[in-house]
Amino acid sequence: MDVDEYLTRLGVARPAAAGLATLRHLQERHLAAVPFENLSIHLGEHVALDEDALFDKIVRRRRGGFCYELNGLFAALLRALGYDASLRAAQVFHEDGTPGPPLDHAAIVVSLDEQWLVDVGLGRFSRHPLRLSGVDAQVDPEGEFLLLDAPHGDIDVLMDGKPQYRLERRPRPLADFVPMAWWQATSPSSHFTRSLTCSRPTSQGWVTLSGDKLIETVDGVRNEVLLTSPEAIRAAYRVYFGMTLTRLPTPPGESPLTSGALSPTLP
Repeated sequence: MDVDEYLTRLGVARPAAAGLATLRHLQERHLAAVPFENLSIHLGEHVALDEDALFDKIVRRRRGGFCYELNGLFAALLRALGYDASLRAAQVFHEDGTPGPPLDHAAIVVSLDEQWLVDVGLGRFSRHPLRLSGVDAQVDPEGEFLLLDAPHGDIDVLMDGKPQYRLERRPRPLADFVPMAWWQATSPSSHFTRSLTCSRPTSQGWVTLSGDKLIETVDGVRNEVLLTSPEAIRAAYRVYFGMTLTRLPTPPGESPLTSGALSPTLP
């Protein structure tokens, strides 16, 4: 891994020390610079969980990804900078409050003076590290987080009182997530095959591009704009997410010919 190239992608200088303040800054910058997106699934691209492929996609091609990709590569960067960082598996809670299947999410735990939960791959989640052993609510720009003991030694992570995911304590190599990443990218039952999204936080809220809908939240006020042409969609990817796409992803339920997915990128 070219650490300096990765840091340039994030817009930060090489840190002098691997401390909590630096970790917090790196997480903030990663969230702001690298979008959470599932475009590969709708572009027919293979989702490869190895560091070389992830580095090429996220750093050199200036794309984003979903949890296994984003947290997988960010954990490798943290280790290269001297952090004790490892991946943890998690089960994302359904709307009915039941946990999803094992390994359907990957997060990071960093050990400093104590352990910290870091996650740049869930979409809207904490912008700062969360104390893993904290018993009190932890206030973050995205809300109030609470980490509670769960069965079998796991940890339930709640955001504004709503369960987000159940986190394992044991570390996992990135390879452990390959089968579930394949399922997420190919199964008709997967949320990712049934939706198209690209999002990131901003200084005043969030911006999301979902197919032809551009959604901006600024100081709590939501504004939705329908983009009426492939050119407008390409411009939104470029302006809001720094991505220049050679073709557009095919929205779920549409064919490439009707969606404009095979149209060339305009200059």
